[in-house]
Amino acid sequence: MSNSIKSVKPLGFNWQTGDPFLFCVHHNDHYPKGNENMGPDASLAGRSIGNDFTVKDGWRMYHGEQVPGFPAHPHRGFETITIVLKGFIDHSDSANAACRYGNGDVQWMTAGSGLQHAEMFPLLNRDKDNPLELFQIWLNLPRKSKLCDPYYTMFWAEDIPKVLHKDKNGRQTEINVIAGTVDGTQALKPSPDSWAADPQNEVAVWLIKLDPEAEWQIPSATAGVNRDLFFYKGSTLTVNNKEVSKYHSVGLKADSAVTVVNGSDPAYLLLLQGKPINEPVAQYGPFVMNYEAEIRQAYNEYRQTQFGGWPWKSYEMVHPRDKGRFALYADGREEVK
Repeated sequence: MSNSIKSVKPLGFNWQTGDPFLFCVHHNDHYPKGNENMGPDASLAGRSIGNDFTVKDGWRMYHGEQVPGFPAHPHRGFETITIVLKGFIDHSDSANAACRYGNGDVQWMTAGSGLQHAEMFPLLNRDKDNPLELFQIWLNLPRKSKLCDPYYTMFWAEDIPKVLHKDKNGRQTEINVIAGTVDGTQALKPSPDSWAADPQNEVAVWLIKLDPEAEWQIPSATAGVNRDLFFYKGSTLTVNNKEVSKYHSVGLKADSAVTVVNGSDPAYLLLLQGKPINEPVAQYGPFVMNYEAEIRQAYNEYRQTQFGGWPWKSYEMVHPRDKGRFALYADGREEVK
């Protein structure tokens, strides 16, 4: 194994990540046609409705009862970065904010001191299938920011910076720069209280696509920065002369440039990188703090305040079928795409 490679591991449902990230989940569901409620036009018999995480017929309902997804639930003390490759998410939250995003859009949400939100997967197509593929990445907040004001921002697909690299044989690698910098191309600004907001923390979130047989060198970062490469779709990949099978992660030393060479099919990778926060982590369900006493405090405050309550008509809130991509923010601003 190359001395720039620390580990190679198979991927499960929750992907193991290094500090400052908490974990990453890859959702890949092949939903059927939608019904009049934007749920599956199919029987739900045989599913554990409300807790359906077993793949059946190629898809899951998760915690949804009529529409797949995650009805209203609280968070505190960390951030979510949600990257939707295919399909759509309907977001609603306790700060009266809402959005519909998908097909390459990214939502960066800071839970901070506490927020309820719903993340539902509306099946908008009634005449054809509704494939959904997304990543949700949990990024920790340092102690000084854990009780910051909740916040979210949208990175619309057409605004996300892209870097195109051609190797000596003309084969292309495309990098979507969601956080960090590639070849001088800087990502959009993350949430202001994010660990990623300080360039010295070297946080990077890159979506990488390699043409068949393409070669690309991942640039080096600072020693001590954590870096993981996730190979989630393709045939074979060689990382510094080490062959890696698909649906595996590769832990890398960040202070070495690493050469990746693709196999015979297009390869799709996710890279997560960042300087570790190096603080204690206490996590219980949707709350991530530094100490157990702070977790108990979070539950007590949630029981008392509901983090602002739930202003929407349903805990499984979905927006009208004909509503396009939009973002309504807590301050009343609205973006329509």
